[in-house]
Amino acid sequence: MKLRPYLLMCAALAGCGDNEAAKLAPDGNQPDSAAPIDAAPPATPHKVIVMVWDGLRPDSVTVADTPNLVQLGERGVAFKDNHSTYPTFTMMNAASFATGGRPAQTGFYGNTFWAPDATGNNASGTAANFRSPIFTEDYAILTDLDALYQGKLLLIGSLFEAAQAAHLKTAAVGKSGPAFLQDRKKGGFIIDENFAWPQALVDSIVAANKPVPLTNPIAYGLALDMTKPSPTAGVAPVLLADKATSDPTNDSGSRNNAANLYLMNVYLGQILGPEQPDLSLLWFRTPDTTEHTYGPGSLNYKDGLRQQDLLLGALVAKLAEVGLADKTDIIVVSDHGHSTVSGPLDLFPLRAIVPGAAGAPSTVGDKDANGFSVSGDVRLADLLTRAGFRAFDGVGCTNDPVLSGIKADNTPVYPPTAGACGSATSFITPPFLVPAAADLRPKDIVIAANGGSDYLYVPDHDPQTVVNVVKFLQSREEIGAIFVAGRYGVLPGTLKLDDVDIEGTHGRSPDLIVSFNFDETVVVNGLPGIEFESAPGSGGNRGMHGSFSPIDVHNTLYAAGPDFKAGFSDTLPTGNVDVAPTVAKILGLQLPGAVGRSLDEALVSGPAIDQFQVTTAVVTPATKATGLVMKLPTSPTGADVDPGKTSYTIQLAKKTLTAGGKSYTYFDSAKAIRE
Repeated sequence: MKLRPYLLMCAALAGCGDNEAAKLAPDGNQPDSAAPIDAAPPATPHKVIVMVWDGLRPDSVTVADTPNLVQLGERGVAFKDNHSTYPTFTMMNAASFATGGRPAQTGFYGNTFWAPDATGNNASGTAANFRSPIFTEDYAILTDLDALYQGKLLLIGSLFEAAQAAHLKTAAVGKSGPAFLQDRKKGGFIIDENFAWPQALVDSIVAANKPVPLTNPIAYGLALDMTKPSPTAGVAPVLLADKATSDPTNDSGSRNNAANLYLMNVYLGQILGPEQPDLSLLWFRTPDTTEHTYGPGSLNYKDGLRQQDLLLGALVAKLAEVGLADKTDIIVVSDHGHSTVSGPLDLFPLRAIVPGAAGAPSTVGDKDANGFSVSGDVRLADLLTRAGFRAFDGVGCTNDPVLSGIKADNTPVYPPTAGACGSATSFITPPFLVPAAADLRPKDIVIAANGGSDYLYVPDHDPQTVVNVVKFLQSREEIGAIFVAGRYGVLPGTLKLDDVDIEGTHGRSPDLIVSFNFDETVVVNGLPGIEFESAPGSGGNRGMHGSFSPIDVHNTLYAAGPDFKAGFSDTLPTGNVDVAPTVAKILGLQLPGAVGRSLDEALVSGPAIDQFQVTTAVVTPATKATGLVMKLPTSPTGADVDPGKTSYTIQLAKKTLTAGGKSYTYFDSAKAIRE
């Protein structure tokens, strides 16, 4: 193909000039085919590049939007049943990619968790408030937490540590937080949205006339122009007239195109070309950030897919240019799927978005079966407080006038209130800031609001408080599956954290992890899957993940290169926990703490699929929770009830794969059943 797509992208985004684009794709071509796969293993290990497309749904991989990714899958391996680690968040899965483990093994609970004893600064150099649950997509926050845990933020060894111990060269590139977590000990090259390491890499970036992230602390003596946007800054969202809700009809483009291009430019020009690392992980926040803002299936989401695919094409072209195409395995994977934020459509009908006059912002219009969501945000601290608990999520007043819910009769679930919170700005819910340690009382609850699931901490571990909270959550129809720490025994209608490999013996897990409710069958904007989300810190999103919905759990995985079979469809269950063990096998490394497996069936000369046994099961609690009064999400006070439903239980769907005397578990979904 003679389309020079990467050069066109550079020009369109003003992300690189003609000379830079020529370096990346000198002949303007995408390679027509991969080098033939060797039948025998190489004398020395091949190189591996893991490219993470944050939030990529498998059903979004199409010839129209992602032709390079489709081609990679056709010439390599397409994994048809891959699984995200639950809770299906970025940082939770970053830990799985790093180690091959789940939270029970790693002891890590990103994206947001409560670690009140930590101290330190964030990437911008300001003091972090660890008294509140902390968001961990930040290299400095991760460094602070690693110090709290005396260098054991991850309790098992990582792939990058094993590679560096074997004197292999590594590179971690991309999104702040998950990229840095791969190499938090700084043993290789790192370039993320806030950080570049080591000094030699910074010098190389500057020598190439490229900027460094403005928050980079390693830019020794560089005269940074702080009046210019950082090269890794995303584009602000386009909002409706309420100045709080994104406009899902906007078509201005994906929010992180330029930032992603900058990061890929640095990797291709300053790392891959001259350094030729043995192991690289490239993590781009597209399409995830744009999905959050505008929703899965939106025009900007599709733009993000296309631009991300061009980056993959540029990577393949660069490997050919430097003579590494037949020596490098490429693994493309997502950390999780992604759902549309919405409550049930019978309670909260979709609505049209009405363009404003003369370029004014759009507004929410009438009911429209082909419209957009006007519901889905839940603030547990508010609901629990209304029910008589003392609950805190560390967030101030929220203003979320649309996605907090517009009912079928056109009235809001939360009528805006003016003049509170120290200003005339309208707000939806009041602040629920975490008290100082001395002011926490027995039975208090701290909530780490994450998105599709929330973590609940009961600092005094009072069993009756946990029982009471669980009963309340079971009665709220916004809530899905509930998992409880083992110290509280088996509560009716719930499963234990250990049932989904979350708790372990390290003592770091929350007291409860709660998935928000979902409906994987409802289609909005052309894609199936809706779910509630936690409002504080993440509210107003049109897309979310983190729940135990099969839409969030089932994510994308493709691989191609000299160590992988050609034209192979892998229908066995696989998971993000399997990526690191597979890479370790290719590189001749050991990961003794991993619970994932090497995906041998996908490797050259690997066993046939029929040599594996797969069984399915649905796990339910021993007893249901009964005698409940189910509250509808149309009323935060609990005034609206769902008559006839009085019981609650969970259905946890899982698969077990057995081969060579070993078994591996994959969790498909966990759904709340109310009858």
